[in-house]
Amino acid sequence: MAKAFIFPGQGSQFPGMCKDLYDAHVEARELCQAADRLLDFSLTDVMFNGTVEDLKQTKVTQPAVFLHSVVAQRLMTIEKPDMVAGHSLGEFSALVACGALRFEDALLLVSARAQAMQAACEANPGTMAAVLGLPDEQVDEICETISNNFKQAEGSNLQTLSNKVVVAANFNCPGQIVISGEIEAVDAACVALKEAGARRALRLPVGGAFHSPLMAPASEDLAKAINKTEFHKPFCPIYQNVTAQASVGPEIIRENLLKQLTAPVRWTQSIQNMIIDGATEFYEFGPGDVLKGLIRKINPEVQVG
Repeated sequence: MAKAFIFPGQGSQFPGMCKDLYDAHVEARELCQAADRLLDFSLTDVMFNGTVEDLKQTKVTQPAVFLHSVVAQRLMTIEKPDMVAGHSLGEFSALVACGALRFEDALLLVSARAQAMQAACEANPGTMAAVLGLPDEQVDEICETISNNFKQAEGSNLQTLSNKVVVAANFNCPGQIVISGEIEAVDAACVALKEAGARRALRLPVGGAFHSPLMAPASEDLAKAINKTEFHKPFCPIYQNVTAQASVGPEIIRENLLKQLTAPVRWTQSIQNMIIDGATEFYEFGPGDVLKGLIRKINPEVQVG
């Protein structure tokens, strides 16, 4: 029986997050205070007292979810995991949990990632949409068709052409996919997906086209931050979003973290591979419990705690 630790990503934040842990545990206070010092602003003040809108700021959201997740995992008495995984941003929390990154280094990387992604969102406005009730392959095909249609319509206008794209971004569980891309392309894809039989194809309240080619401008700044950071060999495998396969080599982990910006989150495939490799118990650490629900849909036979 193998234990897997999993960590959520952006979107799981809520006002007052982590406050109960901070009030009850010395180690939680120490980690939170260290985060405030490292980031040079009071992240915890926004987490504990901020509004929903305050927490939506990318520079706040990503380090807040990361911090809450690490604190929650550190306070648990469960033995070390046999494998770990994180959904998008959650991959950084997973890297701390398996010893590949120090808490302090991971927090600074998360902050650099958030700022780079925010800049990319401003340079290439985009959006995302949730799609329910269609197979992965069909969603992929429809997104590719919509993107190609825009390419043909734009002709030789390469500047516009490069942004008119929509892709499958999050494979969350069977029949639940998130698409991402340029606003007009996402809207066109939603219409086509509904016509193809999707139960739902609806835009999400997000600030950018995450896990799509529109995030490419963030790559240079994130690469600089990653290259300055010391990675260690993890004591257990991490199943990374880009490949959905177990990674243990620091250089491979680095490469996959950078690719993750523009590549889809293969969560369904990651969980399936973890189960194939022996995972029988999954424990989610962080704000909310969205991942628990996804795992129950991927495989209702495994234990989720």
